[in-house]
Amino acid sequence: MLRNEVFGWCWVLAGLLAGLALGMRFHLEDWLGGYGSHRRRLLRLGHISFLGLGLLNIAFALCGTQLRLPPARLAVASWAFIAGAVTMPACCALMAWRRDLHLAFAVPVTSLLLGAGLVVLAYLRP
Repeated sequence: MLRNEVFGWCWVLAGLLAGLALGMRFHLEDWLGGYGSHRRRLLRLGHISFLGLGLLNIAFALCGTQLRLPPARLAVASWAFIAGAVTMPACCALMAWRRDLHLAFAVPVTSLLLGAGLVVLAYLRP
């Protein structure tokens, strides 16, 4: 799935740029409330989710041709991985400023579970 491969590399780049932006102030002890603060932890999680979910999309692209899935299910898995990757750092950033938005994490988690579940089922099919 070329779309996941291209998207994945764009997301890795975005993660590196987000790390650069966060890294410009990491040396400041009290930045965003200190190293262990809720806000700073969520922004770090969002930064690493760019990288991890970008790599997950690349992995899906590389194994996608081997999956024994009907084209429609393959497309659902493809878009589910992309949706999860887009919404995870967005949820992290939103929740860094609004703790009451924690239920929004259901969107990326559900998307990623759907994509991964379809992949696992494809490998389990005879």
